[in-house]
Amino acid sequence: MPDPLPGAAPRRIAHLDMDAFYASVELLRRPELRGLPVVIGGRRAGPDGAPRPLSEYAGRGVVTTCTYEARAYGVHSAMAMMKARALCPQALMLPADFDEYRRLSRLFKAAIAAIAPEIEDRGIDEVYIDLTQVAGESRSLGQALKRAVREATGLTCSIAIAPNKLLAKIGSELDKPDGLTLIEPEDLEEVIWPLPARRINGIGPKAGERLAKLDIVTIGDLARERPEFLVRHFGERYGRWLHACAWGRDDRPVVTHQEPVSRSRETTFEEDTRDWDEIAAVLSRLCRQVGEDLQRRGYAGRTIGVKLRYDNFRIVTRDNTVAEAVNDPAAIRRAAFAALARVAPQRRLARPIRLIGVRVGALVRPGSAIAPSGPAPGETLRLF
Repeated sequence: MPDPLPGAAPRRIAHLDMDAFYASVELLRRPELRGLPVVIGGRRAGPDGAPRPLSEYAGRGVVTTCTYEARAYGVHSAMAMMKARALCPQALMLPADFDEYRRLSRLFKAAIAAIAPEIEDRGIDEVYIDLTQVAGESRSLGQALKRAVREATGLTCSIAIAPNKLLAKIGSELDKPDGLTLIEPEDLEEVIWPLPARRINGIGPKAGERLAKLDIVTIGDLARERPEFLVRHFGERYGRWLHACAWGRDDRPVVTHQEPVSRSRETTFEEDTRDWDEIAAVLSRLCRQVGEDLQRRGYAGRTIGVKLRYDNFRIVTRDNTVAEAVNDPAAIRRAAFAALARVAPQRRLARPIRLIGVRVGALVRPGSAIAPSGPAPGETLRLF
């Protein structure tokens, strides 16, 4: 781990991760479900918004998240709902409510910023925080952050404070839920090295399999290999990165502002479909949601694309570039359907699809000519 510059304070970086965020938000509204296996996914609630039995589910959806009680049965995010049903048929199922999740996300981030303003937003439920210049002992700061989040939202989070982002990210998973983990440079061998190599953010399933074939299972195994060996098997850049990670080296800064490059939405159909009316309705809804997302954040984009996943899991994407950056749902819809026409001429798909998505890229701040809202004068807006 590199030494700090002469005269500089040692870096102190926190990674804060909300505990089973979507599921925890739902339990705030339905405390009677605490202690039960609950899966967030699907599109419909029962009567009066009540949870539905997962055993009754039939479709092609995926798990958005689940409670820790469901995770004990092997259920996890991005798992097919039908597989989750097989693993934990007694679970209850609720649809996702992203408006409420975004509201609470804003609240917990504002609570953090009141204590430590140097924050890198990593999504709806996690942030990095630079505590290097914040007065106070690490444990006390961690407890203050956790307390502020709970008071603002009623939810728990897990925090790790470490010399860099790499170790903080690993550490925040070590004591979930509601954990506080402190990692110092001297803890590397005892705390980090026994962990599976896959705990390093950036080692995916394929790289994990390749490492296992080389008898590299833990982070410690990785640290004991010479850089030249890793370069020979993984290439210059990735091999040296693997070795640096195993030794806890990471000089990435906490980035407090980063312009997004795209915004997207997608959904999985309950059943594979060629029904044009259903496909058109879903794509229109996704275009509206993306447009509202962009308007809320003050962005517009020139590249509008659609994504299809067929029943055989083959993925097809098509993009359309418009003359001026847009964030109006109607303009996005026109461009998205024009892109879809290249995949489905005369509304005919090669085979049934299981997923559709829309993406707006090449984002800019409005002020770069935004297309007018709605159809042009005299134009009738049609879905093809």
